[in-house]
Amino acid sequence: MRMLNLGIVAHVDAGKTSLTERLLFESGAIRHLGSVDDGSTTTDGMELERRRGITIRSAVAAFTTADCRVHLIDTPGHTDFVAEVERALGVLDGAILVISAVEGVQAHTRVLMRTLRAMRVPTLLFVNKIDRVGARHTELLADIRRLLSETAIPLNRPVNLGSRTADVVDIALDAELLAEHSDTVLQSYVDGHVDGHLLQEELRAQSHAGILNPLFFGSAITGAGISALRKGIAELLPSADPVPYGPLDGVVFAVEHGRQRFAVARLFSGSLAARDEVVFGSGAGVATTVLDASGDRARVLAGGIARIGGLPLRIGDRLGAATTSRGPARFSPPTLETIVTADNPTALFTALSRLADEDPLINVRRGQNHGSLVVSLYGDVQREVIAARLAEEFGVEASFSAPRVVCVERVAGIGHAVQSIGDTSPVMHWATIGLRVEPGSSGVVFRLEVERGSLPAAFMTAIEETVHEELREGIHGWQVVDCVVTLTHSGFSSPISVAADFRGLTPLVLADALAEAGTTVCEPLDDIELEVPEEALSTVLNALIRHDGLPETPLVRNGSALVDAVIPSARLREFHRALPGLSGGSGVLTSRFGGYRPVNGEPPTR
Repeated sequence: MRMLNLGIVAHVDAGKTSLTERLLFESGAIRHLGSVDDGSTTTDGMELERRRGITIRSAVAAFTTADCRVHLIDTPGHTDFVAEVERALGVLDGAILVISAVEGVQAHTRVLMRTLRAMRVPTLLFVNKIDRVGARHTELLADIRRLLSETAIPLNRPVNLGSRTADVVDIALDAELLAEHSDTVLQSYVDGHVDGHLLQEELRAQSHAGILNPLFFGSAITGAGISALRKGIAELLPSADPVPYGPLDGVVFAVEHGRQRFAVARLFSGSLAARDEVVFGSGAGVATTVLDASGDRARVLAGGIARIGGLPLRIGDRLGAATTSRGPARFSPPTLETIVTADNPTALFTALSRLADEDPLINVRRGQNHGSLVVSLYGDVQREVIAARLAEEFGVEASFSAPRVVCVERVAGIGHAVQSIGDTSPVMHWATIGLRVEPGSSGVVFRLEVERGSLPAAFMTAIEETVHEELREGIHGWQVVDCVVTLTHSGFSSPISVAADFRGLTPLVLADALAEAGTTVCEPLDDIELEVPEEALSTVLNALIRHDGLPETPLVRNGSALVDAVIPSARLREFHRALPGLSGGSGVLTSRFGGYRPVNGEPPTR
């Protein structure tokens, strides 16, 4: 049986989880149809998800349709959990992007579509909620083609729109659209003898290749249009026969905690079962438990989803001997952080470490005050969810400071410092270390100007590890990024010197070198795209500039204005909240991480 790893993505409240539930029910994978409103859906397994009616963690379920085994990954819709979506997108064969027939194309919908295209994930479009009052068809289809995909090709249309009796009827394929990417269809179209079978084959081929996006209307609540969507999943998205041979290659994209900790991985080649030896990023070991996407004990084949127990696997770990990376992040990293405190600091650290195991971008670290911890955030909803999980799952009542924007420090010049054995009396560190710090281009790079054999390996490792640890806090307290640190001098006294001497001296030498080089505090930026009515353009641009934004020349067409701009992440949320009032409720804003720029004026300290 062929396999397909399918992701369902959407802006929050578009009906993504309801669609997941409907697909599982219609295929016979579940006996009873759950509801988001009463908290009975299959994939929202956390009590908090059921209560709030939102998906917080990606969940995997399985069903069969038209002789195709589908591993369905339900992802969060709220932008505060976008990192969870990113991890899922990296393991998909295809996706369904859900759009509300009432709310239409929303800002996050556009971000998701842009990302799916960038990652070359073949995508079906499903317009949900045709049974709701206010549902649209012709106008919404025009918006989809204008804002999401010029190659959206509708395969049905709604009837009795906006009522409980809403349904769909099939429509003829758009031969003209298919002909744009097929010489064969174009020739038959010109000759006036279009073959229906040829159009279907071309639809399948162009959908598999991600050239066009088949579009379905329907309702996850009533089931209208679901049978056509299930057929489209099997025929219009690329599936493959599982291959049991070949070396193991996979990637961990989620971690689940229940009675047992499971790492959830997509296998690209080979197979995996319990008691198999597994090589991974930080070591090797034997998998004590392996479950398939349905939760059954089995040997999982290439193309499948494996839940792996008994190994200290972390999100992002590559399974097997493959060294290829998953590519760069497509969404913005978290640009906020908050200080967390509790009456029991040990329990707080244990609980947050568990949550960080499921979401590494929380990035738990020690605060400057005794017992405080710092976590990274995307927004207020994520902070509320973390607080609720700490209280409900771990019994920890935590306090959170107001979120602050996370800056970084870049090395401004070149600094060099050396300390040798005997420079102090008495000798504090039996070690000689010289370090040069200078600007770099990508991450922190550690280099040697001394012979690698000039120090025992343990001493060399101690220096390098300490350099990376110490650069987490620069002169102003922010993490130092994109620099080169070179070891220029080294020495030790045998048998007195130990690794602790090098771990103790490295921070002192590095601090001196960094002070000589100097650092510049840089704030995070967002690249934004704005679409506003032409008559609101002047008002919006003035507000954007007041929020320290830098707009490019607007493009005005058909009564709308398109603006690309850069704005400090610290001001983005405030501007975003003001946009509806500035644009008469018609403004649409999408954003993505745009790097860093030096802070104007007095640099903030952490």
